[in-house]
Amino acid sequence: MRYFLIAGEASGDLHAAQLIKGIKANDSSAEFAFFGGDLMAAAAGCAPLVHYREMAFMGFIEVLKHIGQIAGFLRLAKRQIDQWQPHAVVLVDYPSFNLKVAKYAHSRGILPFYFISPKVWAWKEYRVKQIKRYITELYSILPFETEFYARHGYKVEYVGNPTVKEMADVRKTFVTEEQFKLDNGLDASRPIIALLPGSRHKEIRDNLPEMVAACREFPDFQIVIGGAPSIDKTEYHEVLKRAGIEGSDSIKVLFGQSHQLAAHSRAAVVTSGTATLETAVLGTPQVVCYRMNGSKRVYNLYKHLLKVKYVSLPNLIADEPILTELLLHYCNRRSIADTLSPLLGDTPQRRAMLAGYSRMMARLGTADCAATAAAKLVARLNN
Repeated sequence: MRYFLIAGEASGDLHAAQLIKGIKANDSSAEFAFFGGDLMAAAAGCAPLVHYREMAFMGFIEVLKHIGQIAGFLRLAKRQIDQWQPHAVVLVDYPSFNLKVAKYAHSRGILPFYFISPKVWAWKEYRVKQIKRYITELYSILPFETEFYARHGYKVEYVGNPTVKEMADVRKTFVTEEQFKLDNGLDASRPIIALLPGSRHKEIRDNLPEMVAACREFPDFQIVIGGAPSIDKTEYHEVLKRAGIEGSDSIKVLFGQSHQLAAHSRAAVVTSGTATLETAVLGTPQVVCYRMNGSKRVYNLYKHLLKVKYVSLPNLIADEPILTELLLHYCNRRSIADTLSPLLGDTPQRRAMLAGYSRMMARLGTADCAATAAAKLVARLNN
């Protein structure tokens, strides 16, 4: 069987790599072509047609600036479908692009599957119509999505959340906190505050300076940045320098160790996204940030557009405000520092957050591999 997969960002690369492994377990002769990253390449044994770092455009302005490039990627995806004739197209999140690919595959009589639903329950609910029309089957990783889609007359399969299994597996590779600090040249005597500013250039530019400025108020802690695989190390320091953050060259940026960094930190400051769920599953208290050229006017606009009470995944899954969400103009050094401060000690706020994590985990379910479950369902529908 031939499978064409598309993942447009780092988290999608991770989940799609597990999916490829699951497909291989069910179909040893499976062939793969894909848009994605290094993890998918390692799992599939071949290079991506397009690397996700070339596709990771965020926000209306960035998309508009690169519209020609995006159109070229879409033409390439369509050409791959026509020439290679895959038996299935498997799409991972990344809805603006992937739903166009789904429509094209459907028109060619090729089965499109979706692993990890677009966040249509938050906004752009009209996309449900496209999903119902073009997607053969959707595999959800968030338990509340089954009820959402049921209200629209569409049945989805909850396959569990891949983060639970991924974090359970990655924990087995961790060294001790003492060894982690030694291996990375960190101060053995000071606890860590982890900064996870996102995987896209714009997220880092918008969020990192405020994060660092806030954490500088806690000199008894050392600041360590979790670097995204698609971002060059120099960009982190250049962003901080442009923002006037003195001594930014001395802040460590660690690549390929973000999960272990979060696990060995007293607390983390995290840009809203998959990393908030990973940090919660690892059991590290956190402050959630999302700054985006933010003004009060833009914030009020988003309040009317969004159809959910919360933005961060832990809050959405638990259906309660476990985490404080500092969005747009609320995401500034003062509010970050004030929210972070009580999480650094043994406080009621810290204990309440950890208890909330436990309730969230109960809703997510076991550490069975979601990607393996999804792969079995794809194989079932192709037999």
